[in-house]
Amino acid sequence: MTAAPLLEVEHVTMRFGGLIAVNDLSFQAGRNSITAVIGPNGAGKTTLFNCITGFYRPQVGRMALHHPSGPVLLERLDDHRIAARGRVARTFQNIRLFTRMSVLENLIVAQHRTLMAASGFSLAGLLGLPVYRRAEARAVDKARFWLDKTGLAAFADDEAGSLPYGSQRRLEIARAMCTDPLLLCLDEPAAGLNPRESAELNRLLLDIRDEQRIGLLLIEHDMSVVMGISDRVVVLDHGAKIAEGTPDEVRRDPAVIRAYLGEPEDEEARPC
Repeated sequence: MTAAPLLEVEHVTMRFGGLIAVNDLSFQAGRNSITAVIGPNGAGKTTLFNCITGFYRPQVGRMALHHPSGPVLLERLDDHRIAARGRVARTFQNIRLFTRMSVLENLIVAQHRTLMAASGFSLAGLLGLPVYRRAEARAVDKARFWLDKTGLAAFADDEAGSLPYGSQRRLEIARAMCTDPLLLCLDEPAAGLNPRESAELNRLLLDIRDEQRIGLLLIEHDMSVVMGISDRVVVLDHGAKIAEGTPDEVRRDPAVIRAYLGEPEDEEARPC
């Protein structure tokens, strides 16, 4: 059964002067599912993410995120409102942690909106009122939960910048999950990981999908990740969609083989 749509992207176009980075793109990302967006460098993948998360506003198109209370039209919101009202979180291709803060503090900072609201925008926090202390305790509990899930509990008091590279990748995901997203956008989460770390990442993302019941949208070049965990794959080339389907369908698609995965070697063309 196809997962109910969480995100609907309809005819989105993003231009930079005469360059069309995303060209009339339409696809759906399901609830409780992992949708991968793949394609060669320059295919428009990160531009698409920047449109969904509010860094860019597309010139054409509609991006509807379906909440229980009704659709939220992302193209009409600023980036901070997409995160807060839309409940969209993301990670970046280049890790963006608060490197001098502790691992635990990185996850508490991610909950600043909830803590600020509980503090009455500073007054209750300054006075140490019970309403703020309870909110702070919940924030710490949530942070420790995600440290456990990502295997980072033993490093809670270490500076985030001191972690090994693969652990920093997991910390970014934990920090995004502390915002309670409905849609988690991951920009090349496996970049720079070794095979063991990629396998650990696969298990983490599958657990998030199955246990948190949210949608995951990821850009990825590591085909072992894409083909191993994705429910749907969308393939872009020069800003346009050239294929969409299950990993098996995409793997066999001739247009994908030509544009991205590489042409299979002709047996007859091999030298004897």
